[in-house]
Amino acid sequence: MVIPHLPAIGAVVLPNVGGWVSSYYNRESIKTWYETLKRPDWRPPNKAFGPVWTSLYCGMGYASYLVWKHGDGFSGIAKGPLILYSTQLALNWAWSPIFFGAHELKWSLVEIAVLDINVALCAFAFYNVHKPAGLLMLPYLAWLGLATALNYVIYRDNKALPKEK
Repeated sequence: MVIPHLPAIGAVVLPNVGGWVSSYYNRESIKTWYETLKRPDWRPPNKAFGPVWTSLYCGMGYASYLVWKHGDGFSGIAKGPLILYSTQLALNWAWSPIFFGAHELKWSLVEIAVLDINVALCAFAFYNVHKPAGLLMLPYLAWLGLATALNYVIYRDNKALPKEK
């Protein structure tokens, strides 16, 4: 028996897996190292990040499903957009280990800037295959803008600190 919505469920769960793994491995660094950094007053509270990222991961995952479904999967016009999506997922998942794990403020800023460009291209490519899928990527792009600004300010205000080993 084939479950008709299994591809959609899988597409929604997949991006969350990286988020769950990342939050598990980075939770101690968030409680210790991150709390010692100079951070702007306008940053969202730490407890907001989990629900926001879960919502964004679900939205981008569903968008990828819509592109896959309406673009004939990897053998149709969805192939390029889905490759962009795969690379943005890898970039997204790589940011936390760079920032929280390696404490590399500068390199996490470079990485998130590349991620911003990739997500913008991905959203545009999704829109060209299925308009609602492209629009579903816009909240993610907006949140990345905030995250990039936050990463920049944290880098700017903490770059003189000695690197922790």
